[in-house]
Amino acid sequence: MIARVPASSANLGPGFDTLAVALNRYVEVEVREADEFAIATTGFGAGRFDDEGHLGAKVVASVLGHWRFAIRVHSEIPVSRGLGSSASLALAAAAAAGAPDPLGIAVGIDGHAENAAASWRGGLVAAGERDGTVAVASLALDDVWRFVAVVPEVELATADARRVLPAQVPFTDAVANLTALGLLIAGLADHHNFTPWSMSDRLHQPYRSALLPIAEPLLGALRLAGAHGACWSGAGSTMLGLATADAADAVAEGARRTLSEHGVAGTVSILEADRIGAVVT
Repeated sequence: MIARVPASSANLGPGFDTLAVALNRYVEVEVREADEFAIATTGFGAGRFDDEGHLGAKVVASVLGHWRFAIRVHSEIPVSRGLGSSASLALAAAAAAGAPDPLGIAVGIDGHAENAAASWRGGLVAAGERDGTVAVASLALDDVWRFVAVVPEVELATADARRVLPAQVPFTDAVANLTALGLLIAGLADHHNFTPWSMSDRLHQPYRSALLPIAEPLLGALRLAGAHGACWSGAGSTMLGLATADAADAVAEGARRTLSEHGVAGTVSILEADRIGAVVT
């Protein structure tokens, strides 16, 4: 079987570990029966773990209960950049292996229900996991929105980004995020209702900024160039600008200019929401 799964961007500012959107970059996994294990990888991450240590291979083996299979992986999703590469790969591998609950497997492996849920369902979702049960709600998303993804050539492991987060946050910061989250959901559903500061965050971005000095200049440049809002994509290093279709080109150019001015290598892409999710054939 073949499974094709989109990338995802989580948090979207104040929606820490809750909100995510599927984006039109994909990982494809094909699984076939074979006399012995074989793996072929192309795209992002190719050649890094072309053995039994590959995440996709381990997921397939856990589903099938043996290693007599051949797996092919092609990924358009940068690794360790905050675009849900691990969740997408785990989801695609589980689905291609014929697992009855690919979403549950992906959440169990990656630990991020919102990333996996967005990639599984497509579109904008709110998701969480409690006591082994994954809850997912699909949310409205205005067709006008585009997502300008600025991807510096700097890997930032989620585990490292988690280590800098505090065990507790001030009550006022928690309230500020809840307020922003409610307004953001309304603005994503209808761009006419968007509130500029609804993508602000006090729970994770301020603590992670020291890990990536280019983050604040990029976020400022995205807004200055016309983005309605800007935020970290997941745990980074990707920065995300939220722009309407008519402003996306200018926002992308502003981001490219900022990367160049700071001497930071990277790519800038204008992405759309994937509204289909995982496809298995």
